[in-house]
Amino acid sequence: MSTVSVAEAKSHLSELLTKSAYKNEKIIITRHNKPIAALVSMDDLRKIENYDERKGLADLRAKWAGFEEIADFIDDLETLRKSGGPGRDVSF
Repeated sequence: MSTVSVAEAKSHLSELLTKSAYKNEKIIITRHNKPIAALVSMDDLRKIENYDERKGLADLRAKWAGFEEIADFIDDLETLRKSGGPGRDVSF
């Protein structure tokens, strides 16, 4: 993972985008030597978002322990999302 300053990111944005998108490099952008942002590929962003969503469903299941309908519903959602589903909206 490489680190660049905001000024460097501004002057080399195209190059950094190429590295991120096509070489799957993760780039940390700093201001005054402190990390403030990250440049990641769209694939990595999707993985991060999916992880956060699965984590949220797991938290929901834990909070509603004893409610089998909720656990079954969450399992159905996870299965449907993995398979692509028939196209219906399965968001909360």
